Amino acid sequence: MGYAYEIDEHFVHFYGRDSGLWVISSGLTTTEGKSGTIADWITATFGATDVVAGAREVGETVAGVWRPGVFLYDDIRTALATTDSDRHEALQSMRLLLDRLDELFLYVEPGPASLSTYSHKTRELLILACTELENAWTRYMREADAAPAGKDFTTGDYVKLLAPLFLSEFQLTLKAFPGVAPSRPFHGWTAAQPTKSLPWYDGYNQTKHDRKTHFDKATLKNCIDAVAANLVMFSVRFSPYPLYNEGGTISSLFRQLFEIELKDCRRESFYVPLIKFPDNPNLNLIVIDSANQKMVQPWGVKPFSL
Repeated sequence: MGYAYEIDEHFVHFYGRDSGLWVISSGLTTTEGKSGTIADWITATFGATDVVAGAREVGETVAGVWRPGVFLYDDIRTALATTDSDRHEALQSMRLLLDRLDELFLYVEPGPASLSTYSHKTRELLILACTELENAWTRYMREADAAPAGKDFTTGDYVKLLAPLFLSEFQLTLKAFPGVAPSRPFHGWTAAQPTKSLPWYDGYNQTKHDRKTHFDKATLKNCIDAVAANLVMFSVRFSPYPLYNEGGTISSLFRQLFEIELKDCRRESFYVPLIKFPDNPNLNLIVIDSANQKMVQPWGVKPFSL
């Protein structure tokens, strides 16, 4: 997988992965002086096929919306317009949810036969996870200066976040429990049925308002999906990398329980770093580490909007 553009006298190409988190590596930057078209260059040099035009300017990001291309902690802060304190606060919330889920797994082994299990503990976690999720949704609606259709925000409003946050792309797998199907918590979310098309959220909504009738909706599966949905929202705002690399209990718990990846992703939405060449640059075909050579320019951050 590769990403290319032309600038000044040069063609520029970054190598990337075509699975997992679709990392784009500025440490493997290929450059060459321009000759012909960039389409000819990427075909002749890299054997490019299935070429897709990017949907955003090179070096451009959207505040609070992670896409592949943002990897380093400094980039997470600047490209996503986040702060360390915001990230630490969000990590504490994720730690609590993961702790509660891990505790459930001590008593109920996740598997096809147990996913419909429900109890007061599963109901407690489902309500906690979905309440946390509503807070995350509401934050984005307010950042976009969006007003609710009625008195308060509902899933009819929140579903508008599906496309601009790329929520349906995220998939989480319970690594230690291969019998449990991967969770894509937002896959299939529709404006036509904004609550019912999220079965885990619909279950939360029913059991929260009528425990006696809908206690059985607080299933282990709904808990797993609701926690996964929170991990998706964290990853959108701060990237998935702090979940793996922050250290301490949170990273240990996350790595023990989950693997996160992107599926059916829109490559044209990825963030591609803009580099600046020094005076009298080399026009030969060369591979450089543009990050370590301080050639990568600051990201241009656009505000989030619906």
